[in-house]
Amino acid sequence: MKATALFIPVVLFAANVFADEPATSTGPGPAAKTALTIYNQNFAVVRDAVPLDLKQGENAGVTYSGMTATAETDSVILRDADGKVKLQVLEQSYRNDPVSEGLLLSMNEGKAVDFVVKHDHKPDEIITGTVVRSGYGMGGRNQTQPVINVNGVLQFSLPGEPRFKGLGSDTILNPTMTWKLNASAAGKLNAEIAYVTNGMSWHADYNIVAGENSDNIDLVGWVTFNNQSGKTFENAKIKLMAGDVNKIRNIAQPVFDTRKEAYNETRALPAPVVTEKAFSEFHLYSIGALTTLRDHETKQVEFVKAEGVKAPRIFVYDGVTMEYGGVYPMPRGNGDYGIPMNKKVWVLREFKNSKDNNLGMPLPAGRLRFYQQDEDDGKQLEFIGENNIDHTPKDETLRVYVGNSFDMVGERKRTDYKVDRANHTVDETFEIKLSNHKKDAVEIRAVEHLSRYDNWEIEKGAPDYVKTDANTIEFHIPLKPDEVRTFTYHVHYTW
Repeated sequence: MKATALFIPVVLFAANVFADEPATSTGPGPAAKTALTIYNQNFAVVRDAVPLDLKQGENAGVTYSGMTATAETDSVILRDADGKVKLQVLEQSYRNDPVSEGLLLSMNEGKAVDFVVKHDHKPDEIITGTVVRSGYGMGGRNQTQPVINVNGVLQFSLPGEPRFKGLGSDTILNPTMTWKLNASAAGKLNAEIAYVTNGMSWHADYNIVAGENSDNIDLVGWVTFNNQSGKTFENAKIKLMAGDVNKIRNIAQPVFDTRKEAYNETRALPAPVVTEKAFSEFHLYSIGALTTLRDHETKQVEFVKAEGVKAPRIFVYDGVTMEYGGVYPMPRGNGDYGIPMNKKVWVLREFKNSKDNNLGMPLPAGRLRFYQQDEDDGKQLEFIGENNIDHTPKDETLRVYVGNSFDMVGERKRTDYKVDRANHTVDETFEIKLSNHKKDAVEIRAVEHLSRYDNWEIEKGAPDYVKTDANTIEFHIPLKPDEVRTFTYHVHYTW
């Protein structure tokens, strides 16, 4: 079965208006549409419709209350997508202090406020006190204790639950953008706002299932969205940008309130196709259906599925490198270069991301988890390792390290070493011992790094080898069940 793309969705919020706002303010509008392009670098581009009713010339107090709490306000673009009306932003203001108990207390400093005191077995009591200090700091931060004057006595706590007579003329319910616009013509239009926001991220995860004695695997890929932007997006069109997009990061990042418990939701949704295309030097994945992503919500959607992918196991013994992907730090001119011994045999899975191998879809960077079926226990799945992959184009080959073999062991030692500085030569001989304690025959690739000097030659008598780069060779050694093989090779360096 070939790889099939699935889907996912997410969304943004249209503009709200208050009854006392001027006629030039935006309204929600039934035609409002939201689109998100989420990058795997913790930011997104938001696009939304802003219904406007403008007069020709200057329009003050045009308000849009659908911003995120983590918007990069200097990235805002407001335009008439149809190009009929030219809009010039004369002034732009952003407020992110939605109404709260603390804000209303600060607006009533020096004023009398009623406080409700609840009792278990008698009617509620109303206490009137004067707000001397609200304790509310800028943006809700740097808070101190409130000070309330009740009957001439100061107390450093609220006497009860405050009751306010109104919101006040200078309060907002959501992060809000206000413009002073110049319009080339009068009329109603659905303008488009686009801006960059932080607090949105996505990543890919892949689950791989293999048979106990099979080189074939089944692969399922998931996309996970995380919304920490301070805003709920409803019925949005979603695109995912995969790739290493250059983004300048400020030294001081926005502070997110992560104390709230994230709301996790996985739904059995229908399966519209995730379409994929190359875009500039990156890849765009478009989600076929609309969805809602709440603030502080994590959502997951299956986006790729493939069966029967050929992914043979490869066993590699690198006698010098202590761990897979590690770098041997010793200077190559040192006499002990290449002496420390690793005894582990690495287990890797290798597969080609091609249509012929039932894949062939650009795979975003993410984590691969490997499971294997236990054939003696009803094909129960057991976790056998995981690793990360980078962004992988189609037709590229993936080689993924999943762990070390329990039943295979390697040993490596230098048996001869001679330096002739007068003739600029070094001669080394190594003995490699490979043990297979499995019940199955295997092939171990013994890797040797000939990087002491650039000019080298393997003398006759060694097993055949494959030269993988200018300073690396591999000996492919077949081993029968419970077989131990030892071989030596001699390398002659000149400089």
